Amino acid sequence: MDQYNAPPRRSILTSTRRTVITASIGAALAAPFARCARAAGGRTIRIGYQRYGTLIILKHTGYLEQALAGAGDRVEWSEHPAGPQMLQAMGSGALDFGITGDTPPIFAQAASSRIVYVAHEPPAPQGEAIIVPKGSPITSLAGLKGKSVALNRGSNVHWLLLRALQHAGLTSADINPVYLPPAAGRPAFDTGRVDAWAIWDPYLSSVEVGSSPRILATAQGLVQNRQFLLADRAFTTAHPDLVQETLRQLNRSDVWAGGHKENVAGYLAADTGLPLDVVARAIDRLSFGVSPMTPDVVAEQQQIADIFAAQHLIPAPLDVSKAVWHAAA
Repeated sequence: MDQYNAPPRRSILTSTRRTVITASIGAALAAPFARCARAAGGRTIRIGYQRYGTLIILKHTGYLEQALAGAGDRVEWSEHPAGPQMLQAMGSGALDFGITGDTPPIFAQAASSRIVYVAHEPPAPQGEAIIVPKGSPITSLAGLKGKSVALNRGSNVHWLLLRALQHAGLTSADINPVYLPPAAGRPAFDTGRVDAWAIWDPYLSSVEVGSSPRILATAQGLVQNRQFLLADRAFTTAHPDLVQETLRQLNRSDVWAGGHKENVAGYLAADTGLPLDVVARAIDRLSFGVSPMTPDVVAEQQQIADIFAAQHLIPAPLDVSKAVWHAAA
């Protein structure tokens, strides 16, 4: 971690020891309570992450492990290819905490009451786009009528595509959606098996660097493209302190990452196997910072839910506010 200019763990622990030694009387009085905390510890928070985004940066920093170690708690990390798959795992009880774009929580709430919003990150409108090959005759969103568009069903770009089509006076019935995960979407796009692709970073950055596609639209002016922190409802009830600590340490990691983008790009390039310039391009468009859910943000999500229900993409209307976690003051 030191090589990425993050605060080294040893210096943090050393600073803590100095504080305890200096406040010897206070430490002696607190010792019985510390022993009780350790005895009550041993809990595990299971966090799902993707190879790109702020949670994998938190994993690299080790901040959360450091914060939980004193009480004997631990973190268990698991990788997922995209948000829908992550929330499927959470809905089945295999995860406690994760991060996705704006659309996967809508599908998750439609399927189960188990998942709740606990926070959000700022918009990143340049981090997703609808693209066509640079030599394509399609030059506008209206040109997608009757064409095949690859996308990951239920992901953030699903919402982007619906809004973009609406902006062009079209509906999803006017195109031929081809539901593919990113790993399958890229070869389909490169070989011309689909006419267009709705995709997000770092896959978007990769194809931009590799083949200079024509961008028909980014999320700018269409959707917010926020990232949401989500958790298992029962876990938030049983362990609200672990959820709050995770959010605190994620925000700490975000602050560090926002000032060390070159370092972050370096180790994420190593993780993903993508070229450094591709990852650096994506990181430059990534937003940082953790904020609690607000009525305005809930209203943004409610709009997605309403439109997806109207187009029968989810089985029935839903109330997003019922899936928002309210932390105790």
